Amino acid sequence: RKEYKRQYPEGESAAHIVGFTNVEDHGQEGMELAFDKDLAGKPGSRRVIKDRLGRVVEGVGDEVPPQDGQDIQLSIDSKVQYYAYQKLKQQVEVSKAKAGSVVVMDAHTGELLALANYPSYDPGHRKNLTGEQLRNRALTDTFEPGSTMKPITVAAALELKRVKPSTIIDTAPGRYTVTGSTITDTHNYGALTVEGVIQKSSNVGATKVAQKLSPQEMWEYFSALGFGQKPQIQFPGAVSGRLRAWKTWKPIEQATMSYGYGLSASLFQMARSYTVFSNDGNVIPSTILKTNEPPVGVRVISKENAAAVLHMLRLAAGPGGTGQKAQAEGYTIGGKSGTARKQVGKNYAAGKYRAWFTGIAPIDKPRIIVAVMVDEPTAGSYYGGTVAGPVFADVVQQTLRFMGVQPDKEVKPLIVAAPPEEPVL
Repeated sequence: RKEYKRQYPEGESAAHIVGFTNVEDHGQEGMELAFDKDLAGKPGSRRVIKDRLGRVVEGVGDEVPPQDGQDIQLSIDSKVQYYAYQKLKQQVEVSKAKAGSVVVMDAHTGELLALANYPSYDPGHRKNLTGEQLRNRALTDTFEPGSTMKPITVAAALELKRVKPSTIIDTAPGRYTVTGSTITDTHNYGALTVEGVIQKSSNVGATKVAQKLSPQEMWEYFSALGFGQKPQIQFPGAVSGRLRAWKTWKPIEQATMSYGYGLSASLFQMARSYTVFSNDGNVIPSTILKTNEPPVGVRVISKENAAAVLHMLRLAAGPGGTGQKAQAEGYTIGGKSGTARKQVGKNYAAGKYRAWFTGIAPIDKPRIIVAVMVDEPTAGSYYGGTVAGPVFADVVQQTLRFMGVQPDKEVKPLIVAAPPEEPVL
């Protein structure tokens, strides 16, 4: 009899994707669980007559040959996966954070090139495993996305012709009261264009843009981009996040949702929602399996409005924006940082934050979407731009190099002035 033993050459960097099997070779986690039936194959059999010493005397009936299991080819690029995992691990350790995740997606096919979480585990040595190590946070954990939602709010307003990129929004004096609750910015930015609202990440500006939309209109755009819906991905445990029915929204809730509070999403959902900007206004399905078929997208916004938001994302990651530390050497990028207070029970916890950065590169001809989340950084800074931004920069640079994408800007030392701070409630 042939005996088989599982080996996991990628170790802890790909543990959450590959998963593992039990003693009987049945998948328990990850791809091993999702495709257990396809991978397992079927044992063969033959009926025989034996004598009293156990020797085969003759065969009876037909022999059924064994069938090998199918091969499954993932879209994950092992080099990108390993690099993303290492960079994430370093940043979680440096910022003394609790955990973190990175998602790297092909901007046009929706294929996942990397999906890394830290802490992780070695699938070959599973003694003393904890739930913290096993959790595939990028797909199973949901969070309030904070300011990474602002480009989506603005995209909806552009599509419904309520604003143009040049429309002036008055954010003075940096505070705005909606039904008795006050929304604040980190600074008084005064009069901003809609582009400036994204660049400076103004909560007041995002609220005033959202007030030009009805709750139903806003809900329809959020929903069209996959929020509040279970992702159609071949992976166990992917969650739908939370987007409440628009009929129940109070004015203050519509305001906070415009800048990413009061709804929740997984990091994977956040990355996929940005495919609308990299595909001329079409949102595309995502897959973890290698595919040669072009994806069938659904149009949500026009090509012109997708290009307008891409330009805003470029400004947000450039001089004067909140995401300057996400700049990758040699490549133009666009993206949005987010910093959200963590909810503990029914209230927000003091001093506990999640840092986000979601972006696209190269910005003129998008090839990849990268989303980074660092949970509870405690070593000083906790802003999305300064904690998650550097991981985004490194992962973008290496991934595009691995893909053979030519640099689209000259490599020169980048001096980052003090970036404006991401507003936190």
